[in-house]
Amino acid sequence: MARRRNRGGLSDEDRALWAQVARSITPMAESQRRKIETPSPAPTPPAPAAAPAPAPRPLPPGFGIGRSAAPLPVHVARVLSPAQRLAEQPLQMDARTHRSLTRGKLRPDARLDLHGMTLAVAKAELTGFVLRAQAAGQRLVLVITGKGDRGGDDRGPLPVRNGALRHEVPHWLAMAPLSRAVLQVVPAHVRHGGGGAYYVWLRRSRG
Repeated sequence: MARRRNRGGLSDEDRALWAQVARSITPMAESQRRKIETPSPAPTPPAPAAAPAPAPRPLPPGFGIGRSAAPLPVHVARVLSPAQRLAEQPLQMDARTHRSLTRGKLRPDARLDLHGMTLAVAKAELTGFVLRAQAAGQRLVLVITGKGDRGGDDRGPLPVRNGALRHEVPHWLAMAPLSRAVLQVVPAHVRHGGGGAYYVWLRRSRG
């Protein structure tokens, strides 16, 4: 025989079974029901740890906050004149003769005037003059270069500073082949040209 169903779609046996199950259920407390109905907030992620501050650099000695830094030392190259360079060279000739020479008391045996010559021509003239003077047994010769105050001595295609001969002649006298003939170079006394001329004291000729 088919079960009779009520309007709700449940048979009498189903309704009786449901009533028995409902009686065995304990109602949930109000506080527990609220916890279930109310969603818990999402957990807040922890803040990233701050990077440690760098250690302060030590201050240099003598430096303080609010103090002005000491100026750096300035190195200036020492530029010597031809006369100063010659004065710093060691004395090779007799001291008494050298003293008489610097006072202008000795008379040159010969003289060479390089005024108006280019550097190339002047070097060749100087070389021949000094070697001939030594071969002739002369000891003191005078080489006149001029002070070069009116412009360069060399009229070549390249610019040359003023007083080029006055600067170059001592270098030429210290180089071969003249270095073998020259014993000492001294700036001339004012009576023989002063800063525009040189005394050249020659070695004794071996021939």
